[in-house]
Amino acid sequence: MSGFGPYNPAMPMGRPAKTKRAALGERIAAARLEAGLTQQQLANRLRVTQRVVTYWEREAAGLRADQLGQLAEALGVSADYFLGRRSDEKKRGTGPVGKARQVFERVSKLPRATQQRILANVEDALTAYEVRKAG
Repeated sequence: MSGFGPYNPAMPMGRPAKTKRAALGERIAAARLEAGLTQQQLANRLRVTQRVVTYWEREAAGLRADQLGQLAEALGVSADYFLGRRSDEKKRGTGPVGKARQVFERVSKLPRATQQRILANVEDALTAYEVRKAG
């Protein structure tokens, strides 16, 4: 396997849009990316097809009020965020976002001893990175 995946920018996923996204579509896409989800993963959470999510992000049309609420809940933002009323208000607090948040949520479900070993490895990797960066 080549190591490419949905979080590797070396291999873009899907076709680029031919038209500029609507403001709502931009907000949906930004919230999805911040949550570290692919369109397919979001579609699975919402029990819709990936094509529906693509349509919402590109056209931002045909989105019912109940779907907007489900979308906001799935992405951890307020419905007002999607409507442009509160661009800075998020439901979640500080902490990792995207894929890092997903990984740490999985780690938090492991036994304490396993969590400590994983965190020790992460801390070692961070220290090594900081030493390389400083040097």
